[in-house]
Order: sequence, then structure tokens, then C-alpha cells
Amino acid sequence: MNKFLTGTALAASMAASSVMAAGHANTVTLQLQWVTQAQFAGYYVALDKGFYDEEGLEVEILAGGPDIAPPQVLAGGGADAMLNWMPSALAAREKGLPVVNIAQPFKTSGLMLTCWKDTGIIGPQDFVGKTIGVWFFGNEYPFLSWMSQEGISTDGGDDGVTVLKQGFNVDPLLQREADCISTMTYNEYGQVLDAGVNPDELVTFKYEEQGVATLEDGIYVLEENLADPVFEDKMVRFVRASMAGWKYAEENPEEAAGIVLDNDETGAQTEAAQVRMMGEIAKLTAGSNGALDEADYERTVATLLAGGSDPVISAAPTGAWTSVITDQALN
Repeated sequence: MNKFLTGTALAASMAASSVMAAGHANTVTLQLQWVTQAQFAGYYVALDKGFYDEEGLEVEILAGGPDIAPPQVLAGGGADAMLNWMPSALAAREKGLPVVNIAQPFKTSGLMLTCWKDTGIIGPQDFVGKTIGVWFFGNEYPFLSWMSQEGISTDGGDDGVTVLKQGFNVDPLLQREADCISTMTYNEYGQVLDAGVNPDELVTFKYEEQGVATLEDGIYVLEENLADPVFEDKMVRFVRASMAGWKYAEENPEEAAGIVLDNDETGAQTEAAQVRMMGEIAKLTAGSNGALDEADYERTVATLLAGGSDPVISAAPTGAWTSVITDQALN
């Protein structure tokens, strides 16, 4: 998903986005990272419960998917705001797309590796010589930084790990194509269990527990749009209503899962899976009021910079986040 526009094309796309932002004082289009699921419950709850209506907003939520790159949608003027993992957003900013984090509903990372226990993997150093499934399109950055800090090559061979470009499913693990795969606590791990695997057959490594967790699912906008008072005002209202939706979802997980299902036009999700997912998502949003914690931001930046000869970002960014929106939304 890190296919960023540059030069004239980027300037034209940003201009189009600015026109859109300035022209609609009470409409907000939000681009999700992935398909409709409980990972985004707070926004659907805010829509269903009228929290956006109370703020005078008309909100459209655009589902994502494997062929949708939120940074491109934002750059092209297709959305006012996007959800993105911070590693992807900071890499995009360094490559010329000036995205800014205006709110951080997710306090904790849900990313982990799930491995077969019978491979003998006990700790990260046991990854050497193994095949690891990794998501790309911006999701690879935390893993690459982690391996760099461990001094483990990702070029394969007996002295490194072989990186398997993983699709957004768990097939490589189930089919023994990989010793470990990327999973989220709220999604793919449950899919492995649903396939009949016993938790005792697995060993998991949460990025949070490895000290390499990075911020996920933040709300991002284009920097120049924040200079427009009209845009700033509607983002304040949008963030305030969205956080009301998130807190309601935390307190009412089953109802929130039902609201998500009502908005799933594909009909691909099941009630049991969404209720389970919402329960796990609530653990990640717990403790957040929407304001980005500067310590969490600095930890993410430090992780991304610790990439040896090939870091995710080459220098600590400036202006990549602002508290202007949440300062107003939360007071």
C-alpha cells in the first residue's frame, strides 16, 4: 500500500483534497484500512447511535480491502481522513505525503507472530533458519525493525529468516508453508483456532511484550488541510463523536458487534467472530481518550529508526502529529 504520489501528481492530488475539505463544512469521509469489521466498531457505533448527527456531521465510512491504499485515497481527495498504522504513515510522510496524526483511539498494539510450537521456537533468536509470514503494504515495518534490533537478517538462508509475503489469511501456517505468521490478537489468531488448532500447539510473540510495538489505527489527515479553520472545526467534532462511539463500543461489545454486522454489505462476517473481535479490540482502545500519548509516539519513532542500515524512516519526523484537534475535542 506504500505507493505514494510524488511531484506534480502529488501536488495536484493534495490540491484536490484541499478543495474537497474546504467545500464541505459538515461532511466527513473516512477511509478504513480494511473491510467492515469490529476493528472499526467505534465509527460505525457513532454513526448508528447518532453521535455524528449530534455534532451536525454527515459521515461516510469507506471500507478498505486488499486493493485499497488509504494514503493514496487521502492524497487523491477521496477522503477527509484515513485510518493507518503509524509506521506506514511516517514512511509515507518521509516519502512526500504530509500526513498528520490528529487522534489515536488505539492505545495498545494487537500485532503478534503465531508459530507452531513443534518447530522448537521459544524466543526470537529461534527464528533464524525459519520461514516467517509477514504482511506487506506498510505492515512489514514493525517486523523488519524488530529483526534489525535482534541482529537477524531477513534475506533468508541458515543465518537469517526467510520472509514469506503473507496474504491476509492464515493459510501459510495451516498448510505448513511457514513456521510463523503475522496475526492480530483480534482477528487472525482466532481464525487459526477456528481451523481446529489447539492453543497448546502454538507459541505467540506479542510485539507489545517484545518492546517493539508501534501505534496502530490512528486517524490521519493531510497537513495543509489543518490550516483551514472549517476543516479543523469539523475534525474536532468528528474526533469527539468518534471517541464517544469507541467508549460506547467498549462498554457494549455485543451491541457494537451487531452494529458492525448491520453495516457489512458483503455479509462475510459472522456474529461469533465479530463479538470475539470486539472483545479483543476493547482491550486495545482501553485507556485511550483519543489523544496521542507523546511517549507512545516517541517509542514508535525509536523502533522505526532502529533499523540498522535500512531503517523504516531515516530521521525523526517533525510535524507528524498534533494535539490541536484532541485538545479541543476533549475539553
